[in-house]
Amino acid sequence: MKIDQIDLGNRPLFLAPMEDVTDSPFRQICRKKGADIVYTEFISSEAIIRDSDIAQHKMDFTEMERPFGIQIFGGREEAMEGATKVAVANNPDVVDINFGCPVYKIVKKGAGAGCLKDLNMMERMAGTVVDAAGDFPVTVKTRLGWDDQSIRIQEVALMLQSVGVKALTVHARTRSQKYKGDARWEYLKKLANTPGLEIPIIGNGDVTSPESAKKMFDKTGVDGVMIGRGAIGNPWIFEQTRHYLETGELLPDPTIQ
Repeated sequence: MKIDQIDLGNRPLFLAPMEDVTDSPFRQICRKKGADIVYTEFISSEAIIRDSDIAQHKMDFTEMERPFGIQIFGGREEAMEGATKVAVANNPDVVDINFGCPVYKIVKKGAGAGCLKDLNMMERMAGTVVDAAGDFPVTVKTRLGWDDQSIRIQEVALMLQSVGVKALTVHARTRSQKYKGDARWEYLKKLANTPGLEIPIIGNGDVTSPESAKKMFDKTGVDGVMIGRGAIGNPWIFEQTRHYLETGELLPDPTIQ
């Protein structure tokens, strides 16, 4: 699988961007343990353009973390444009847009999953980021829709592809579900079989073990799998999953030593 010119190999494993979790030390551990690509915690575009020390710290990374993505979010196109220019100045491999965060204080500003209520705005914002990123590839992480009545993920994927987004990660729940209930992998399978869709699709949601990662690959046909909560306190899930995908054997959990 490739994101633009970045070759991630066959059936790559992604570390999901998670607030208060995916800081640089944790990303380094996950890379050592087999994650094929890692992302920052999500970073407010407003904080970036205001030169916040916290925002800059979140963008700092070491060379060993590559391939590495900076994830940004926001509800104003101007702020997202400015934040993208600052982000690419830090020379990541990828700029990722968060169109999926379900937290109320984020969505009430039209950011995160709030963009799912206005697909025209999502299209404009994605295009603005792509233009501002220049030669740096832009990816998107989103959800199936705002609620069950607004699931248009195939249309969204084609729309994002048309404005230059290079890969799409989908958490297979709606914003209304938040993190409750089962992830609906059947929509990932529909995405993988969408006519005209050529960008890679990365599946996310309920991957908490090597077996569930393999099941997502096999049942949905996604190009990559992103692991979020399953990696918290459990960075060796990546090497265990890679070994299981390649051999069908489960590695034991590490000892205390």
